[in-house]
Amino acid sequence: MLQNTGKLAGRTLFITGASRGIGKAIALKAAKDGANIVIAAKTAEVHPKLPGTIYSAAKEIEAVGGKALPCLVDVRDEQQISEAVRNAVKTFGGIDILINNASAINLTGTLDTPMKKVDLMMSVNSRGTYLTSKLCIPYLKKSENGHILNLSPPLNMNPIWFKNHCAYTMAKYGMSMCVLGMAEEFKGEIAVNALWPKTAIYTAAMDMLGGSDVNRQCRKPEIMADAAYAVFCRPKSFTGNFIIDEDFLKAEGIQDFDIYAVVPGHPLLPDFFLDEHPDSLRKKMQDYGETPMFEAGKQQVSVTAEGPVAKTFKAIEGALSADVVKSTGGVYQFELSGDQPGTWYIDLKNENGCSGQGKFPGKVDVEMSMSSGDFVKMFSGKMKPTLAFMSGKLKIKGDMALAIKLERLMTQLKSKL
Repeated sequence: MLQNTGKLAGRTLFITGASRGIGKAIALKAAKDGANIVIAAKTAEVHPKLPGTIYSAAKEIEAVGGKALPCLVDVRDEQQISEAVRNAVKTFGGIDILINNASAINLTGTLDTPMKKVDLMMSVNSRGTYLTSKLCIPYLKKSENGHILNLSPPLNMNPIWFKNHCAYTMAKYGMSMCVLGMAEEFKGEIAVNALWPKTAIYTAAMDMLGGSDVNRQCRKPEIMADAAYAVFCRPKSFTGNFIIDEDFLKAEGIQDFDIYAVVPGHPLLPDFFLDEHPDSLRKKMQDYGETPMFEAGKQQVSVTAEGPVAKTFKAIEGALSADVVKSTGGVYQFELSGDQPGTWYIDLKNENGCSGQGKFPGKVDVEMSMSSGDFVKMFSGKMKPTLAFMSGKLKIKGDMALAIKLERLMTQLKSKL
């Protein structure tokens, strides 16, 4: 499992639906650092089918070293959220991280879904996320490293995800659209990202949906907690990403995922909204006569989480610092071909810098095209960038002066690769 680093000590997390399941797991992970946790949930009394209340969660949080503020909150109620936000600021002095975890689910087709259920899912998932974010943002902007994390899926336009439960899909995608919009709107002020599991996560709600034996096919909520923790340790320039828990944790160095399985070695149930083969998704969309506005994996972090290219970017991430950013001042995008094709970027302009997979969500200063094999050679010192450029192995567009400055980072990486 991902080790705690203490980076969240003293920081305040506002978590909706934190009385049980994934929300509580994230709370406990942060609490081990000594974080302050606002438990914004609506269960104050023991539920006959769902374990946990805001008060029992508070005791668990305090038992592992955190501070807890239980707040009775229905995310559909603006007054209750406003009061919880005011209490959080009064108690802890501010809010650093918001986790929009509260969600309602009903997996039925259009004709079988009562409007009462439609309204519930829209109000809790889409509206509740928007409203809670709106009320917390003024305080998140004051934080040194403010984050919003929505537990919602990547926007996958494969019609199969709409066919069987259209209302639920629309409600969850509303949360994801909040990520797209708010990440761009508050870029440079707050990090706004989404996190989604690759496999089913075992919670009490999953018992109700899948029956008592479904746990064998699930992972524990702790995998989502570890992934969320790693996100919160990133700078606020790390924004606009749709993160898949397993892929992200692989990039963080986690190799043994059996530790997260309820029954290690048992086949796992894949979660909703994720296609196994992104290329087949694009073909299906084209078969429907659509030009894909969404390219699978484009906004996901570390989809290619193994191999020399991913290892190189992991080393790059470890070498970034405010000094490197200050001495460079550019954003670089790489279009790689060959054995490990893909698009990656290195941000050496904002905050302490960052790197990631996909197109950079802003202005790029330098675009470089080359094979994945030559990219690894270049960053490990086995190929000179100038010779690669002159021989045609490296193509550069944009600011040549900034392209030359990138060599400094390559020099620092030689000993790590």
